[in-house]
Amino acid sequence: MSTLHRTPTGHRGSAPAGGRGPFSHLDALESEAVHILRETAGEFERPVLLFSGGKDSIVVLRLARKAFAPAPVPFPLLHVDTGHNFPEVLAHRDRLVARHGLRLLVVSVQEYIDRGVLAERPDGTRNPLQTLPLTDAIRGHRFDAVLGGARRDEDKARAKERVFSLRDEFSQWNPRRQRPELWQLYNGRTAPGEHVRVFPLSNWTELDVWQYIAREDIDLPSLYYAHEREVFHRAGMWLAAGDWGGPEPGETVQKRLVRYRTVGDMSCTGAVDSTATTAIEVLTETATAALSERGATRADDRLGESSMEDRKRDGYF
Repeated sequence: MSTLHRTPTGHRGSAPAGGRGPFSHLDALESEAVHILRETAGEFERPVLLFSGGKDSIVVLRLARKAFAPAPVPFPLLHVDTGHNFPEVLAHRDRLVARHGLRLLVVSVQEYIDRGVLAERPDGTRNPLQTLPLTDAIRGHRFDAVLGGARRDEDKARAKERVFSLRDEFSQWNPRRQRPELWQLYNGRTAPGEHVRVFPLSNWTELDVWQYIAREDIDLPSLYYAHEREVFHRAGMWLAAGDWGGPEPGETVQKRLVRYRTVGDMSCTGAVDSTATTAIEVLTETATAALSERGATRADDRLGESSMEDRKRDGYF
């Protein structure tokens, strides 16, 4: 069966059988991301890729491997481990690192809690606690560019981002200081102590990411596909039972067929009911979803109307 594609002018048609056909919208997005990754490697001395083991960071890693092949990826990976990460994601992260001979740096939220630098939150979520370990790692390793998989369609605060997002000497984000990026020209100049957050997937959507995963046959952690899991219902979401503190009295654990649209701290990342066990089936569900994956399944984004923007101003990714 032939597959649909978009030509550079936006028209749709059928790609010839046996090949990918004319230049598609995925080709355009891939080309843009590869250009951004090469610009980052060329402009900065000490870039790093923020890597959670989730689908977006895995796609960025695939793009980086394409961008610099046959040479190895020229920068390390950095993971801020909350201590409440999904075991499947950590295992997948470690397999990828070993398979491709990558350098992985891990900073631990639990270590900061054990030292008394950070305190557990009453709601149990550690996602907001990632900011200090992240900013300390950036300063300690003198990273001048931090790559990540954030996309503009995820959240209205992220929709304000540039591809090269300037951060001050305190890792803080000020939308008024962001620079214009006409004709895909990116300004990487920084003053002492400043750095740039770089988002190669800025112009991608959740649907684009899944189309790319399907096209490239990218291996993901198993929890992105429908599987039986013990969950309980809280605030309109199915949360995974675990040592992080859930469930509370009165919250009933049940086994359901679910998948995750996004991954993060187990205490704030909800699952959705699903029967999708392949990337193509996930594509079908994503095409009809009314809410973005963060809006539907991330409790930490429901803490307030401007919760993401407030955290970004403090140094969060």
